[in-house]
Parts: sequence; structure tokens; C-alpha cells
Amino acid sequence: MAIVDLVMPKMGESIMEATVLKWLKKPGDKVRMDETVLEIATDKVDSEVPSTAEGVITEVLFAENDVVPVGTVIARIDTAGNSAGSAPAAAPVAAPATTPAPASVAATPAAPTTPAPQASSGSRFYSPLVLNIAAKEGIGMAELESIPGTGSENRVTKKDILAYVASRKNGGAAVAQPQPQPQPQSQPAPAPATQPAPTVAEAKPTSYGQNVEIVEMDRMRKLIADHMVRSKATSPHVTSFTECDVTPIVRWRERVKKEFEKKYGEKITFTPIFIEAIVNCIRKFPMINSSVDGDKIIVKKDINIGMATALPSGNLIVPVIKNADTKNLLGLSRDVNALANAARNNKLKADDTQGGTFTLTNVGTFGSLMGTPIINQPQVAILAVGAIKKRPVVLETPDGDVVGIRHMMYLSLSYDHRIVDGSLGAGFLTAVANELEAFDPDREI
Repeated sequence: MAIVDLVMPKMGESIMEATVLKWLKKPGDKVRMDETVLEIATDKVDSEVPSTAEGVITEVLFAENDVVPVGTVIARIDTAGNSAGSAPAAAPVAAPATTPAPASVAATPAAPTTPAPQASSGSRFYSPLVLNIAAKEGIGMAELESIPGTGSENRVTKKDILAYVASRKNGGAAVAQPQPQPQPQSQPAPAPATQPAPTVAEAKPTSYGQNVEIVEMDRMRKLIADHMVRSKATSPHVTSFTECDVTPIVRWRERVKKEFEKKYGEKITFTPIFIEAIVNCIRKFPMINSSVDGDKIIVKKDINIGMATALPSGNLIVPVIKNADTKNLLGLSRDVNALANAARNNKLKADDTQGGTFTLTNVGTFGSLMGTPIINQPQVAILAVGAIKKRPVVLETPDGDVVGIRHMMYLSLSYDHRIVDGSLGAGFLTAVANELEAFDPDREI
């Protein structure tokens, strides 16, 4: 019997683990080469894991909602296709896959005592499973940040948080051993954390009222909610506004869009034009293209522009145009269209949402005149463009001021006030508006 290991694939340069969403095959099932075996999720996108061999599934080593490191064996396939012999073997394998969990939890509390004195990084990534366990146990974000992590880049794994919960229920002895003095403080901590839980549970039936519909958040919405809350808690947000006359852009696009599509096979939208202007201004204001690590400012040399895009579910995701500063308008158009189509068809890859250094969101798509967007961490700024509207505007001419009908658009920039002050933020925003207004209406395609 030839056995092939199916491993958790590497889905991106910075992605070290994924959550098992759903097994589409079970032990004893036949599988073809490249047939989907399971669905997985990273912190950004959902993906499918295809079979790397043809045969019969003999073992499934992880349950749904388990967080699995990249490169770990998640299932085994018998390429000999002996379904009769593999099905009985699957039953005893499935049981050990779940039973070691309590044993590992019991053995783990000793491990956190060693790294416990180390300081937390303060802005770690937490998997949906860890966040769900924390919520159920009444563990707040501040307390979660204090839990030592044994995963990649000190991330808190399922075992870490279960060990912490077990030690906390036992009086917190495992956590408090390195520093005997704080023990009296660590022991009463569980009581306040557990006391509010019954209060919340009791309040739920009476707080909703009668004429309501309760809708559970899906996984993506939970991730978005957590990402937004952490962003507001991490960055002191400031938003600046301006408006610009995009009449030359509107007229140029209207004139060339048919010829552009006929010549290149791509539709020309406003988004690549906006991205081109942003890139040109980032070159003048490189500090906008940075991130913060403690007391260090990391200025990015690559300019990777994220663009907020709607998914079929209504949620938003931010695919990234890599090295946008090296592409002309045609190249940007191709990337914008390809990523937007992939998002609409749930075909985005994990790498498509990684590495962004600045984000553009078009709130005008939904009819909004302007917005105050939340920064996409760990970036330090995000630009929102509003709906383009015709308005009467005072124009300066050699013969004096006149009133004309122009296509006007509001721009808003939210920025991290820790490193981007009003001068830099407003200066960059004004530069983008000036860049758009200076667009050449006679530009060749």
C-alpha cells in the first residue's frame, strides 16, 4: 500500500497557518488528482486544497476549525486505492486525532511558565479559533496580549489559549509561578472575568426585544470586525478632506473607453487613474508608504496599492497591486480588472491580499460623497474617493470669474497620527488632488 501525505500548502510569503473550514472528503472516500479535499481559510481569504494524488483517503488528521501550521500533514491517501482496507483503519485514526488534545492541554501549562516574563509584542495576529475561545472564556484583548505564544512569530495557538484557560481556572498558579508576589493579584483576576459572562448571558434575552431577527456573523465578518477594532485601538486616526475637479478625467475616459477596450481587451475605469496619481504622490511623500514597529518607522521602498473590493457576500476585501510604481496605465488596468474579477468570483489567492503598503477605497461606488475610512493595518494611511457629481463651480478665466458645470469629487485621507502629522497628511492629500486635476485630456492611449 503506497501512502501519500497531503500537507497544508503554503499560501503566501507571510502566511504560516490556516484554519480547516470544511472537509469535502472523509476516510474511505476515493479522490482524483487535483480534486478538492477540503476548504481552508487564512486571515484574509478562503481557499481549496486539492489532492496531490489519486487514491483513497485513509486518514484525516485534523478536525474542522482546527488551526494548522503550513507544511503539516493533514490527511493521508492510499494510492493503491484499497478502499476496503482503508475504511476500517480510518475509525481508530479519527479517535486519536481528537483525544490527544486534552493530553496536550494538560501537558502545556508548564511550558508557558518559561516565556511568561517576556513582554508581548502588542499587535499579534489571532486566528478566528483563538478569538472565539477567548470570547467564550471572557478573555479581553488586553489579557489575550499577555498570553505567551508558542506559534510562529510568538502567535498564540489553540494549545496556548486552552492551557491558559486551564491554568486560570485552577487559580492561575502556572501563570504566576515566575513572580510569586503578583499571585494575589492574578488569583482574583479570573473572578471578574467569569462574573460578567452570566450577566451578559442573562441580558441577551431581554435586550433584543421581540420584533428582531438575530443574524450570526460569518467568519469573514468576524475577521473584518476584529481587524477594524484593532486598527482603531492601534492608530490614532485623523481624517483630512479636500475636493478636486476631475472633469478632464471624465471627458478623457468617455472619449477613449471604447477604443481602449478594442485595442487592449481591457476596460478602463477610474480606479487605475486614481492609483497612478497616488503612486506619483507617494514618490514625493515616502513617509505615507510606511508602517510602525514599536518606536521604529518602517519606510517601504516597494509601492503596493491595496484596493477595497466588494465580495459576493457583501463583505469587503483588499487585494493588492504589487509594484504599482513600475506599471503604466494599461498595466494597472489589467491588474485592477483581474483582481476585481477574482474577488467577485471568490477566486482570490492568499498572496493577492498580502504586502499592501497603502490602500485606496472608493466609497463613491456606493453613492457616498465622502467617507472616513479606517486604516488597513499595519499601514499608516488610506485614501477614500467619493462619488463624482456635476456641480456649479466658480472658474477663473483671463476675462474674469465665471460659473461652470464641472465634475467634482471629494477625497478623504485617514492617517496614523503617531507618525503622520497634519502637514504631511494634508500635503499628500492636496498633492493627489492636484495630480488628478492636472490630468491631460489629450493623453494618448
